[in-house]
Amino acid sequence: MEVSEARSKFIESWGKLGTNWGVNRTMAQIHALLLVSPAPLCTNEIIEELKISRGNVNQNVRMLMDWGLVHKELRCGDRKEYFYAEKDIWTVLRQVIKHRKKRELDPLMDVLGELTKVENNSPESRELLRISNEIFHFSKKTDKALDNLVKSEKNWLTSTIFNMIR
Repeated sequence: MEVSEARSKFIESWGKLGTNWGVNRTMAQIHALLLVSPAPLCTNEIIEELKISRGNVNQNVRMLMDWGLVHKELRCGDRKEYFYAEKDIWTVLRQVIKHRKKRELDPLMDVLGELTKVENNSPESRELLRISNEIFHFSKKTDKALDNLVKSEKNWLTSTIFNMIR
């Protein structure tokens, strides 16, 4: 397989995987392109490689920067902005966890906390409280586990996963 074919296959696959992370396919494809690029790329190079609009590139690169997955580089004498991906996959994983936790788990826990104020004087309200409390306690444990994972060292995660597999 030629490098260009392998590169295209990786970018397409990463784009599909990204939708499972909660990001759009184009955002994941830009991330993949920057991951496998040996040098930072400017907006025009990303447009040319992925055949997408300038607005689409700008919007998705900004989101990748917000996630902490892509960084900007400025070069003396060049007005263009160049972008490169965080290449340490452990750091990428931690950034994705932090962003998804903030976007998904934290709002859920806020809503579940509000549900404790429901009056407890009917079978429906008691069942709602029972289930929401169960989900809330599970969510708190998940939140704590994710916080520990984000703070942990790469070696701890690797050894834990291998111990679980054995």
